[in-house]
Amino acid sequence: MAYIEVKHESKRYKMGETIITANNDINFTADQGKLTVILGPSGAGKSTLLNILGGMDSPTEGEVWIDGTDIATFSDRQLTAFRRHNVGFVFQFYNLIPNLTTRENVELAGSIVKDALDPTTVLKQVGLGARLDNFPSQLSGGEQQRVAIARALAKNPSCCFVMN
Repeated sequence: MAYIEVKHESKRYKMGETIITANNDINFTADQGKLTVILGPSGAGKSTLLNILGGMDSPTEGEVWIDGTDIATFSDRQLTAFRRHNVGFVFQFYNLIPNLTTRENVELAGSIVKDALDPTTVLKQVGLGARLDNFPSQLSGGEQQRVAIARALAKNPSCCFVMN
């Protein structure tokens, strides 16, 4: 079985009397340890799908299997625990905390899980070993992005989603 398996996933939102279909009958698989890219034009539902895969939203219909568990059936509390322990996110806007150093921004993410990776080690792996004590405003855009990547990876997640 694939690590991620999406079966007949659909997501609809109601806005007043109008039903908006963000995703309609999505099916795909992704293997663990493999880079998977989701492509499509603006408005195609890519972000909606990633939000569902990451446990930030639930599908209206269908199944979303991750590591043998259908997260589409999870309650809000179960989704929160799933996100905390299994998912790393890198958002389009990096959401770094401006008054925390690079190291502290990464430490913060690791503080919510038991098996977090060492922030200094992860920052060195993304080429920021010399910037541990810098604040986000002292970093280039690319460096800020690497801090966001390090923060996502420091949780030692089983899957990581880049929302770009």
